[in-house]
Amino acid sequence: QLQLVESGGGLVQPGGSLRLSCAASGFTMDYYAIGWFRQAPGKEREGVSCISNTGTSTNYADSVKGRFTISRDNAKNTAYLQMNSLKPGDTAVYFCAAVRRRCSTYVPAYEYWGQGTQVTVSS
Repeated sequence: QLQLVESGGGLVQPGGSLRLSCAASGFTMDYYAIGWFRQAPGKEREGVSCISNTGTSTNYADSVKGRFTISRDNAKNTAYLQMNSLKPGDTAVYFCAAVRRRCSTYVPAYEYWGQGTQVTVSS
């Protein structure tokens, strides 16, 4: 079965950190760029960050630049999102998704999606 599974979410205080993982099974992640998206209650899903299949290219939403870092380990078939200096506005369900080779802003291009992991930033 082809799937992505996120983990690492939870409850954290403002200013804290979390590291999300996105593990692929049933397919080789090497040929896919991995994007992280988030969706807060009552809001549309938004792109947070993306990393190319080789890891040589990354991009970030302006709202997370300087605080979040995306990475990947193709040997482990896993991508990561390190989130530092978290703010209440970062509260959302975070999803990872896979698109062939290059990152895309066209959400339907993403072939595989995880089920999401909840991140809550609150004191």
